[in-house]
Amino acid sequence: MAFVLPLIRLLTVLIYTIRTVLMHRIILFLLLSSISLNSFSQKTDTLIKKLDSLNIKADSAGKQINNTTEAAYNAQTKITAKTYFILLGSTLKQEFTKPFHLKHKDWIRLGAITLTAAALRLADEPIQRQALKFRNSNSGAIQVSKYITNTGGVYEMITLGTFGAYGYIFKNEKVKTTTLLATQAYITGTAVETVLKFLTGRARPSFYHTGTEAEPSFKGPFSKYAGKSSFPSGHATVAFAAATVFAMEYKSTLWVPIVAYSAATLISASRITENKHWTTDVFVGAVLGYLTGRQVVNNYHRYAKLKAPGQPKNSVSYSLGYSNGQFRPGLVYHIR
Repeated sequence: MAFVLPLIRLLTVLIYTIRTVLMHRIILFLLLSSISLNSFSQKTDTLIKKLDSLNIKADSAGKQINNTTEAAYNAQTKITAKTYFILLGSTLKQEFTKPFHLKHKDWIRLGAITLTAAALRLADEPIQRQALKFRNSNSGAIQVSKYITNTGGVYEMITLGTFGAYGYIFKNEKVKTTTLLATQAYITGTAVETVLKFLTGRARPSFYHTGTEAEPSFKGPFSKYAGKSSFPSGHATVAFAAATVFAMEYKSTLWVPIVAYSAATLISASRITENKHWTTDVFVGAVLGYLTGRQVVNNYHRYAKLKAPGQPKNSVSYSLGYSNGQFRPGLVYHIR
């Protein structure tokens, strides 16, 4: 339990830094601080320790094989209210401590991401000018861009709520579980990007007057941009976090990852055309969301293996394929 005090300090900083952020984020963090900490404080609970021990063997960057067949989502692996916050707390702990436990392959990936972001940094201003030029010269693009960007952020919770309602009404355990995991990814992604916003203090493109050349520079945690920083894009983070959850849980159904990642990409791109974010903000936000989504899904499946290590893995599921210009529905029998 040595991590409790550092976690409390971290949550205190988080709550302080999000005072100037959107109200829905404040609600999420208050909910997190009031409930998940209670889960951590239970002396008899060993689930977190078990999850952490499995995390050493395989984490979100590893090659963990998850059982995503319909039969894997049952009464044994069901996410209860208590389990939800234990998993959420465990994921947050792993997410924030991951930078202190990077392996060789993680450093390689981090280097590749950093180099890509550095290259995009050189193109931030030219891309922004071209995006605004395109948007301002096309009246239809303005309306489409606003509509797409509004489907992200807080409105994404409405979409997740719809999926959740479907799962509960039709008693589909996989849909319910996937939706709950997507909300965890949303909360975790919001927590991480909020901390990064505070630390980076980057001015948004829209902060500059019309006709003034923007400077996409980083001013640090004590600048006037701290807390409302442009870096990284919150919309891109939560969009890709939720999309990754659905893509991983329904990886055997081809159209789900395509639709999920396409929607996340459009939402992210709209933040550029809306003049709210630089290209590097969107890129880093998308990467952060992707890694967060993987972390949440893998953490749940480690939990599922603990709860039902011998669960059946054969099942029948529906699929929708595309061939010769036509969509072809069918049944798929999974054998593992």
